[in-house]
Amino acid sequence: MSLADTYFATATATLNRARDQNMPVIRAVAPQIGASIAGGGVLHTFGSGHSELIGREIIGRAGGLMPVTGLIDPGYGFSENVVGYGTRLAERYDNHYHFKAGESIVVISNSGKNASPIEVALYAKKKGVTVIALTSLEMSTTAKTVHPGGKNLHAIADYTLDNLGVTGDAITEVTPGRFAGPTSTLIGATLLNLLTLEVLDWLKTHGHPMPLVTSQNIPGGMEANIELSKQYRTRLSKLIG
Repeated sequence: MSLADTYFATATATLNRARDQNMPVIRAVAPQIGASIAGGGVLHTFGSGHSELIGREIIGRAGGLMPVTGLIDPGYGFSENVVGYGTRLAERYDNHYHFKAGESIVVISNSGKNASPIEVALYAKKKGVTVIALTSLEMSTTAKTVHPGGKNLHAIADYTLDNLGVTGDAITEVTPGRFAGPTSTLIGATLLNLLTLEVLDWLKTHGHPMPLVTSQNIPGGMEANIELSKQYRTRLSKLIG
């Protein structure tokens, strides 16, 4: 097979396994997120560096939940291993958009060892926010953390979603010892969309409104989003206005 075909076959098989292995966790946490949203709360996300892209997948997303917001690192992850930096990010975010007890945050770190996601998770837990880690357990259980607390992300989180990634993320050997074709974004984004759908299922089953973002490319979409966003005006980060 070509390198592309090899990657596709391995990635899709891993995606199927990730779905099966993570659905019990997704179904356990979805009612908590649903109840928070039904009560006017929001779902927070944080990912440093490339992991930020995964969190952005469910923020302001057509067909997704409106009350999802992100703690965005203006340094694009370059300072993610400066001890104290993640705490300052969390404090600044909390001052503007507020962590509220009973809400949840998805903290994304493929390695699970870097300081910023660990510090954001610890800060959120102090505020009574449930922490859902999205990580590669293969890496997070073996890589030594750089955080002085000594724990990796999965050991701090209340729930863990495992993207089943390999050490180094890439799965396709292109030359001996050299790999390409990462899976963390593909599988991480899918797991978060599955979580979104389970939350929507819970809201629907329990008779609550489903605060969905409408595509702005269809008639009335922008107007519907503007009206819905008024409920969350002080809670959604500047990433989405």
